[in-house]
This record gives sequence, structure tokens and C-alpha cells, in this order.
Amino acid sequence: MKVDLKSMNRKELEKLLKDTKKALQNVQARDRRQARKAAEKAAAEFGFSLGDLAEDGKLAAKTPKKKAKKLGAKSKPQFANPDDASQTWTGKGRQPNWYRAAVEKGIAPEKMRI
Repeated sequence: MKVDLKSMNRKELEKLLKDTKKALQNVQARDRRQARKAAEKAAAEFGFSLGDLAEDGKLAAKTPKKKAKKLGAKSKPQFANPDDASQTWTGKGRQPNWYRAAVEKGIAPEKMRI
């Protein structure tokens, strides 16, 4: 079945889209029923019902594996602001504004070292 989309107006295209979505839902429901029947048959071969197997799956889902968090040790502060000792810097990453300003004023980094 070939449909010429270019010759259709907006209402026709919207109706086609609506019909296509409905047909797709029907096909998915049919496939789901067939899959369920096949699963029930396979479970019955081993002496189980799908309910029995679903309960096992729920138990496994209740105990998810936990990912280990990577918690590295925090670096100790290496430098302190001479004007406000509560402001510190580890010496890693971007330099804080107070550190840059102190160096520009002529304060040696070694004098700010903790």
C-alpha cells in the first residue's frame, strides 16, 4: 500500500497519523498477548506460572546493586588569606581572587603558606 503524502492536505495527514498510531497500538497489544502466551507456555514446561517467576523478579528488583562512590580524601589547605584566615586554598585548581590580589600586591606565596 503506497500513499502519496504530498497530495494530501493537513486534515488527511492528521487522520492518517491518528489511524497509524491506533493501528500501532493494536499491533503492540497483539504482540504483547502473543509474548505472554509464549512465556506462560515456557514457564509451564518447567512447572512454574508467570506469577511465580514475576515474584522472583520483584525480589531481585527490591535489592538493587549499589554503586560504590569514589570518595577521595580532600586536600588540605596550603595557603591562607593574610587578611582573613578563614579563606584558604589547597593550591590546586583555579587561584582564588584573594590569592591573586595578594600576589599582585607583592606578598610572596610562601608567606601565605600554612
